[in-house]
Amino acid sequence: MSARTAQFLIAAVFLVLGGWSLFAPASVIELAITEPYRDSAYIARFTMACFGAQAVLFGLMALVTRWDARSFAIFAVLLLPFFGFNYWFHYEVPVLTSIGMLDFAGNVTMLVLAVLGWRAARAEELA
Repeated sequence: MSARTAQFLIAAVFLVLGGWSLFAPASVIELAITEPYRDSAYIARFTMACFGAQAVLFGLMALVTRWDARSFAIFAVLLLPFFGFNYWFHYEVPVLTSIGMLDFAGNVTMLVLAVLGWRAARAEELA
């Protein structure tokens, strides 16, 4: 896998999950948040859509920039706290449903892609 492909696949995770939050925030709240924490008020939908807009923005930036090995390494390290978030808000304070744990699946996917992208970019830079 090339570094560019890994970068595009990372962007795809942001675009798919962020797009879902941006364009169907009520659906995300209904499916991804457990009943005790679910809120259908306008501000909850607005906040979810804002979160999605930021994810889509990052996904688009990942499509139009070129990451080097250092970029992939930094991205991988910066992803690590999100695993703590997923654990805490699924197991300790059960906010996220099993569908809400798609965020965890996306983070695992992006971490693997970041490592693969780092390896590919490093090889490309050494060549």
